[in-house]
Amino acid sequence: MLLNPREYDPAHFDAETRRLLRATIDWFEQRGKAKLTEDYHNRTFYADFIEFAGKEGLFSTFLTPSANAGGNPDKRWDTSRVAALSEILGFYGLNYWYPWQVTILGLGPVWQSGNAEARERAAAALDAGGVGAFGLSEKDHGADIYSSDMVLTKDGDGYRATGSKYYIGNGNCARTVSVFGRIDGVEGPDQYVFFYADSEHPNYHVVKNVVPSQMYVAEFRLEDYPVRAEDILHVGAEAFSAALNTVNIGKFNLCFGGIGMATHSLYEAITHAHNRVLYGKPVTDFPHVRREFVEAYARLTAMKLFSDRAVDYFRSANPGDRRYLLFNPITKMKVTTEAQKVIGLVADVVAAKGFEADTYLAMSKNDIDGLPKLEGTVAVNLALIAKFMPNYLFAPQEYAPVPTRTDAADDEFLFRQGPARGLSKVRFHDWKTAYAEAAHIPNVALFTEQAGYLVKLLTEAAPDEAQQADLDFGLALTELFTLIVYGQLVLEQARITGLDDEVVDQIFAVLVQDFSVAAVDLNGKASSTEAQQAIALAALRKPVVDAGRFENVWARVRALSGVYAMNP
Repeated sequence: MLLNPREYDPAHFDAETRRLLRATIDWFEQRGKAKLTEDYHNRTFYADFIEFAGKEGLFSTFLTPSANAGGNPDKRWDTSRVAALSEILGFYGLNYWYPWQVTILGLGPVWQSGNAEARERAAAALDAGGVGAFGLSEKDHGADIYSSDMVLTKDGDGYRATGSKYYIGNGNCARTVSVFGRIDGVEGPDQYVFFYADSEHPNYHVVKNVVPSQMYVAEFRLEDYPVRAEDILHVGAEAFSAALNTVNIGKFNLCFGGIGMATHSLYEAITHAHNRVLYGKPVTDFPHVRREFVEAYARLTAMKLFSDRAVDYFRSANPGDRRYLLFNPITKMKVTTEAQKVIGLVADVVAAKGFEADTYLAMSKNDIDGLPKLEGTVAVNLALIAKFMPNYLFAPQEYAPVPTRTDAADDEFLFRQGPARGLSKVRFHDWKTAYAEAAHIPNVALFTEQAGYLVKLLTEAAPDEAQQADLDFGLALTELFTLIVYGQLVLEQARITGLDDEVVDQIFAVLVQDFSVAAVDLNGKASSTEAQQAIALAALRKPVVDAGRFENVWARVRALSGVYAMNP
């Protein structure tokens, strides 16, 4: 279930994909942990990694859709292998996942564009070892794309662009920079535009790196930058949708970066703790230490199950099946905050060791909080998730079963998602089915009872108009809903993979507890009514305790001691 570089050989992928994934692991391992940590603390730009990726054709192979592959059968946009590489890069540190991630974002508007010349230009830049950047955010407006200060003024048959962008990863070196702006003198949706820029152009000025890190998160400024017809990627409402659809494609990988970081942290922590003796016995003999490790393992396993299953829904999406639009913000919000919890738990166990400069944990503790914030905030994603709640809970629709998708197919639908609207109309299969199939597992049955109380609240004590406008109340309600969706995909993937019921039970012991905490939070909201408070408190449950199950799961965690340590 967990990534182990010592044994990694993803047999379900084709030969070239396996070679590139293995080559990436080997590059990091041969480079060694001392170099990894030294560069991290010295804030050394990752030019050597970009050079490696270019030499191997890593980004070019994994991020060029078949339509622009020039007949190369190894090139395609395959979400399953994009996810696999995201996890590997996260495993070795956020600073190496990041240039890959922002290249994905930078390419999103290009691959969605009908501009054939721009697409060929981007493909050639990737072949030459280039990276991408997503020029959306601005210093004064963040990602508020309604308020862009990147202004294009008419200049003959083209435009001149002037303005600045902020928080732009790879903005110092990207040959493909997708820039969002607006056309001067045009009102309404028609004013918006996405255009292609190049960081090597003399009118492109890199101002500074805005973060104290190995990452280069640029502020750049365009001064009378010439935008020709062949540079225009999208105009009008299409540009607006391209921005949001790119986020759907690219920010999905936040979850796999977090999974990789949490996995490496767990290996390092259990190996240290199980071999450290305090008061005459191993640290892992202390009950609270075992509890924290088992909880961390359960949360990490659930993260992996949910995210792997979400890949299948992405790859099987089509205009009539857009369920991925709900699972996407959950990967961005829920899985990344779970990664924070896992790393926090193991950091509590190793205590002072986790501050030492030569540990991976010192890096992951410092960086993990960034993942949930790389797509707005948790609140932004919860508000998005809320749009799907009525149809998900109350209006199920029949769909053919979604298979496990590890086939070597090009996920071309992701670049023709269409207008970014209609989220409240997306339909889902019956969530209760997955829970019914696992009803024999004690904590799944208990969690199903809790889910019933959310349904009860929404039908018998539904939020009134004022509460619906109260974002604080709405976020608390959506947190409960998110747990139900999360549990559903965890169960689907657990069944597909044949995961032991004991591990599933331990995962749901954690989810039962999380649901109770969220219910207490809802109860305490200023606008909650007495009826809502009564239902929320009625949902509180203590997880089913099973000492034998706990010991068996603990044995799995203990067995991870010494399984992996990065080459020195």
